Parts: sequence; structure tokens; C-alpha cells
Amino acid sequence: MSNRKRRDIPRFDTPIIETHCHLDYLDADELAVTLAQSAAVGIERIITIAVSPANLGRVLQLTREAANIWGTQGIHPHEAAAYNDEVEAVVRAQAADERILAIGEIGLDYHYDHADRAVQREVFERQLQLAADLDMPVVIHTREADEDTRDILRAFGPGLRRKGVLHSFTSGVALAQYCLSEGFMLGFNGIATFNRADNVREVIALTPLEQILLETDAPYLTPVPYRGRPNAPFYLPLVAEKVAEVKQLDVEAMLEQVYRNSMGLFFGAR
Repeated sequence: MSNRKRRDIPRFDTPIIETHCHLDYLDADELAVTLAQSAAVGIERIITIAVSPANLGRVLQLTREAANIWGTQGIHPHEAAAYNDEVEAVVRAQAADERILAIGEIGLDYHYDHADRAVQREVFERQLQLAADLDMPVVIHTREADEDTRDILRAFGPGLRRKGVLHSFTSGVALAQYCLSEGFMLGFNGIATFNRADNVREVIALTPLEQILLETDAPYLTPVPYRGRPNAPFYLPLVAEKVAEVKQLDVEAMLEQVYRNSMGLFFGAR
């Protein structure tokens, strides 16, 4: 796509919270530019997500580098084989930091199967229990694992007082409806703008506005019309526009509620 077809990123009056990205994939210079460009389009707070034993410390460090960066602690299903008591101890200890908001990203991924499925399930359950013990919300990754995700959440969800979010939601309607009925939120990103993502837009349409979060999953899943470039939090207004369009809502009114959702889940404010 030529640059002539790429319009400017809009700036709305309502601030936006980036609820899921991976800032540790940027070097220092890129990080500074990304933070400045994100602030320029109204991104007020950014939550950067842990995924492996190797980046738990870096995520915590990033929360010290700017006043608007917060983080999570947790092990992605791709890295489930690396989870052990020692790693869990690190997650538990660092989750006590005031800049760490949730346990995540945790869950199941049966698309890539980078870890044995039985191991993924065990590690998912252990981290859900850890979140319950710490009274923290969870950030869940699930891909092509709808039934097992539902079954595990049925067992462990009641212990999660603060519930959490199924991020980058691409699963089926049945899982969406179950999770929504149990009080979880669903996170939507640039996939909502993709031509072939009618399944995601269907779920957006049925999700109550009070249970929607916005994210980028940067540097992945760049929204239209900027596909082909690395994703970044400053593309979030494009995601917001699409979600508002699907919900047939004024974008500012939609953003006001989504801001309340984000603050309520992660920052304890409503």
C-alpha cells in the first residue's frame, strides 16, 4: 500500500490505555520515539506484558523508565516448558511491585504447540492459582484451545476475584459468551481491521461495551492501513475507530467507557 493511502492517525479527546504490548522488543531509541508518538495521539498509559523467564526482569525494569509504563509478570504458553518453582518464585516476588498490575500473559496455544499441551495446561492452572493467591487479574492468551480454556476457567475462575482479560480475542462465540458471563473482559486489537476478520467483528458486536478493552499486541498485528509496519501503541486510535464502528457507537462515548474498563480492571478505579 502506498503512503498516499495512509491517513494520519486520529487524536481523540478521550485518553486511551494500551492494555497489551511488548515494549521490551524495542531498543532504547525506538522506545523513546514510540512513547513520544503515543503520547501525541492520546495514549495515556501503557501496559507492557511479560512472556518468558528471560523477560520478567526487563518488563519490571521498563516500568521504571517512564511514568506511564506499567507491566505484568507471567509465562506465555509457548514458554510453558521453562516454568518451574524457581520461575514461579520470581513471578510471585516481582508481582508484589506496585507497577505490576496482573499475572500474564498466561494460557494455552494449540496452534503452534511450542510446548506440550499437558504442560501448557498445568502451567496455566498454576498461574491462575497464583493470581488467585495474590488477588490479581490475569491476562490470558488462548488460541485454538477453546474447550480446554473454558474447562480450566470453569475450575479456577471462581477463585479469581478480579477476573481478567482474554487478550487478542480470536476464539469462537461460545468461549466469548462463557467468559463474558463469568465476568472476564475481552481485548481487541488490529485484527479487528483485517478484511478476513469477520469472526472477530462478530464477537465485538456481541460483547457488552463494559467488557471491552483495547490493545495493540505491538509489535505484532498492525492495523489497516499500516499493515507491513511494526505495530506500536500509537496505532490504537485506529483500533478504537473500528470497534466503535462495529458497535455502532460514537467513538468518544465508546472510549470513555473503555477507559473506565481499563482503569477498573488494572488500576482498581471505576
